[in-house]
Amino acid sequence: MARILLIDDDRLVRQSIRLALADSGHQLDEAENGADGLDRAAAAPPDLVITDLIMPEREGIETILALRRMAPDLPIIAISGGGRIGPGDLLAAAKRLGATTTLRKPFDDVELLDQIERALDVKVAC
Repeated sequence: MARILLIDDDRLVRQSIRLALADSGHQLDEAENGADGLDRAAAAPPDLVITDLIMPEREGIETILALRRMAPDLPIIAISGGGRIGPGDLLAAAKRLGATTTLRKPFDDVELLDQIERALDVKVAC
């Protein structure tokens, strides 16, 4: 199965995703912010990244752009629950700037697992 890097500053979101992936067979690595996530991606390249968009240290769009420079074919799922401009606008910008797909928080386990499999299938097909 895949090695997934999860980047999100919210401990409860990380816990929820960890539980959703518990029986999936995927290996999960976690980072609290974009800077830590980029360090982890450089040290042990993941098969897929799930990243929040609104975070301290290094926000999600900047993280996606840096990940694209590191690994142009890396599947990236951008997640967001909002912000001042709204989650739809943030997620659309993330998609335009390199996210493979997006999910609006809150999402359920089935939706998350489906998007992970789709993103990994795109990578395999390339």
